[in-house]
Amino acid sequence: MESVEEVLALKPTLVIGSVPYKQETVAKLLEKPLNFLAMNPRSLADIANDIRLLGGIVGRTKAAEMLTFRMRRAFSQIEKKTKHSQRRLPVYCEAWPNPRISSPPWVAELVSLAGGKMCVPSGQRVTDELVAESQPEVIVLAWAATGDQAKAEKAYKVAAWKDLPAVRNKRVYVVRDELLNTPGPPLVQGARELARIFAGGRE
Repeated sequence: MESVEEVLALKPTLVIGSVPYKQETVAKLLEKPLNFLAMNPRSLADIANDIRLLGGIVGRTKAAEMLTFRMRRAFSQIEKKTKHSQRRLPVYCEAWPNPRISSPPWVAELVSLAGGKMCVPSGQRVTDELVAESQPEVIVLAWAATGDQAKAEKAYKVAAWKDLPAVRNKRVYVVRDELLNTPGPPLVQGARELARIFAGGRE
């Protein structure tokens, strides 16, 4: 939705908002006489709980439980293939370039089960220097609300990053943002994509 007016025109009985919020939109919605449910998951477990909550609200409890089961099973299958890796690649995943913000906390879990390790704090504003100090061997760009339009070439032009292993070895990748940033079923495909990317660095 582009505006509060468009939301109100639908005459909703409940408005659900999830991270990342557009603060001014939420503030305007809270001024109106409607029910607003704010969701702020931090982990894969939080996301599963939110799916169950929403399933209960719409009367689809069983379907929600089945969905979370399928997600857990898929994550386990991915992790099973990577847990015996000799080493875990240090990885930097980015949700936004300016200001530079690392990917949400649940992405660190995806990175881990896909065979890597997030080398900077997740879901936080970070500096070029902090990323440089962490020496990532892989950089993944999944800029929020851009689809697959993140620009890998921008990473190669950051002065502080010119000696990073990921930059020297041309291991900067763009992943569709919804595969990492959507707190829901798309994360399964995101985890598979990360596993595929990391596997190339261990060959």
